[in-house]
Amino acid sequence: MKRIYIFTGKGGVGKSSVAAAHAVKSAGEGKKTLLVSTDMAHNLGDIFEQNLGKAAKTILPNLDAYEIDPEYVMENDFSAVMSYLTSLFPEAEDGSMQNMGMIPGMEELFSLLKIADIYRKEDYERIFVDCAPTGETLSLLKFPELLSWYMEKFFPIGKVAVRMLAPVSKAAFQVEMPNKNAMNEIEKMFLKLVELQELLKDRAVTSVRIVTTPEKMVVEETKRNYMYLNLYNFNVDGIYINRILPEDLDNDFFAQWISIQKEYVTCIKESFAALPVYEIPWYDEELRGEKAIRRIVEDVLTDKDVFAVKNITEREYYEQTEAGYQLNVFLPYAEKENIDLYQAATDLVIRAGNFKRSIPLPNTLRSYMVAGAKLEEGILQIRFEKGSGEHE
Repeated sequence: MKRIYIFTGKGGVGKSSVAAAHAVKSAGEGKKTLLVSTDMAHNLGDIFEQNLGKAAKTILPNLDAYEIDPEYVMENDFSAVMSYLTSLFPEAEDGSMQNMGMIPGMEELFSLLKIADIYRKEDYERIFVDCAPTGETLSLLKFPELLSWYMEKFFPIGKVAVRMLAPVSKAAFQVEMPNKNAMNEIEKMFLKLVELQELLKDRAVTSVRIVTTPEKMVVEETKRNYMYLNLYNFNVDGIYINRILPEDLDNDFFAQWISIQKEYVTCIKESFAALPVYEIPWYDEELRGEKAIRRIVEDVLTDKDVFAVKNITEREYYEQTEAGYQLNVFLPYAEKENIDLYQAATDLVIRAGNFKRSIPLPNTLRSYMVAGAKLEEGILQIRFEKGSGEHE
């Protein structure tokens, strides 16, 4: 079965080198492998000391690398949508996304759509994705679900509305409604979003792996990252602790740093006891070139199951109760005071910190209301009963 591995983490923790090491190991096993970057500050070319262009390039036997240019993808794969967006922003004379001030997350979205397209059409057995820093990655992963939710409300009445409102919008607001070609492209994109969402949530296909370092701020962000990824129901199946100092350094300057690192390594192992935890040493050279990357492969990625399908984190699930139903959402490391939820029409909206998710309710619960909720051992338990109530 084809597999996708997404590597995320705070900026500067070494995601690219860890993703690259997995790709090198995969190719060495004879699997046709693609290493792809969605980070606008690409550095795969720097790591392998090669120039990468707008298409995948073979850099080692069985290994291709690709630094996605979302603007190029947009202009070539979604030209009708691009033409419509350009008409909305006439000041963008060259029609570029950068000059048009596109919707936040749109560039990352088209990177993901391209990856899904490659997954469907190409014969790569494993795809390794080097993502942007944590915040951008979370926006990247949640955007398909968020946008498809809005588009689902828009279709199928959207086409009728466009025909009726087009003359009014142009006369009153000087705004062009999308033409037939653009609408067809938008509808195609909606279907792609649904497929993409299903692909990212398929635990037999997609794994998310977090790279961190043994530092207080990074560890705390890793916990939040893990919580948010579970909020959106992604399968996190590995933690990589990078840049661990060797304990045999005979140097007073590093003695305290080694002690601090040991404390946070222990903290990470205790906090993520259910996940495989990999420890990567701080090497005495810059990780550039195939030889340097292979050091991670030989020192760390020796586990035969490193590419195995691991369904570790829990899915959200419903269960029937005496009074009605209960929805259980896995939210490790969430704090009660930072969680809010409310029912909006046919959706349940959960807000955790700065992130919000809308969960469509099944038809069975359309006549039910949220009667209460509590956070217990990392699981948000939401009760639905006939009538209404307030969450605890």
